Amino acid sequence: MPRPVTLFTGQWADLPLTELAPLARRMGYDGLELACWGDHFNVQEALASDTYVRNKRALLESHGLKCLAIGNHLVGQAVCDLIDERHQSILPAHVWGDGDAEGVRQRAAQEMRDTARAAAAFGVKTVTGFTGSSVWHATYAFPPTSQAFWDKGFADFGRRWTPILDVFEAQDIHFALEVHPTEIAFDIASAQRAIEAVKGHRRFGFNFDPSHLGYQGVDYVKFIRTFAGRIYNVHMKDVWWGRGDGTVGVFGGHTSFGDARRFWDFRSLGRGMIDFESIIVALNDIGYAGPLSVEWEDSRMDRVHGATESAAFCKRLDFPPAVGAFDAVFDKDKQTRAGG
Repeated sequence: MPRPVTLFTGQWADLPLTELAPLARRMGYDGLELACWGDHFNVQEALASDTYVRNKRALLESHGLKCLAIGNHLVGQAVCDLIDERHQSILPAHVWGDGDAEGVRQRAAQEMRDTARAAAAFGVKTVTGFTGSSVWHATYAFPPTSQAFWDKGFADFGRRWTPILDVFEAQDIHFALEVHPTEIAFDIASAQRAIEAVKGHRRFGFNFDPSHLGYQGVDYVKFIRTFAGRIYNVHMKDVWWGRGDGTVGVFGGHTSFGDARRFWDFRSLGRGMIDFESIIVALNDIGYAGPLSVEWEDSRMDRVHGATESAAFCKRLDFPPAVGAFDAVFDKDKQTRAGG
């Protein structure tokens, strides 16, 4: 059967789940990937109350929706980041605390451990999210940056995330990093290095999202084939690049999304430049059977219109893999055995 098409709720957190769930069903979705902000999924409440978990499931089921993953990107970002005032706006108050940087990182790490436990209580097998990075600020290597400097950043990631991943292992949950600028892994090379930093931990994998790779010039189909055994979730999001008026480059020029001068910007599915046909072929080739989760972002479009057409786009695009070679019918030996 084709994969379920779900909606990641992170960009819809202004709507209570009681409103978003029926809307998502009307827009054509089979389920939701619940974000751990807004009122969509609260980690601590899920741990504290079986009733909370049952009611959340009952709400989804009453609208014919599944939940196959939860996303805790915002807290995960703070585990390795160099903390500044921007983080306060995205973190729960109990994680931010007094804002002391190392304290924030430690509390974020604990919240991610708790997220694994909450996912298990809720009955999902995958948590998507970010990791943050202590060396992202040095991506452009000036002042001159040695490999030893970057090694320290990956070692910091490994030291902070391995104990978190051990809790994921204990709970039988995968963590799927959305490979993304500002994270420890933002392309194929850095993703390989991140795996090495956690010594190949089997619970560390990826939330594949081509929109963060295409405009960088990264071969996003190669990403699927390179990490075939570690693709734990898929975000369907489109992007275009090579646009703008030449005043803003790939680094964004400190402009906002939707600015007509930008070299690249996110687009509604099918309206950008990502080759989704090749993505579906590659996902079939590696045996990925999980959801296609729409992360809808397009600064130029009404979101209900865009999310509706995106659900339809995924369902029209997806197809089940073949069960055998298309030319097997011409095998005379098989024909003889079948006839006799």
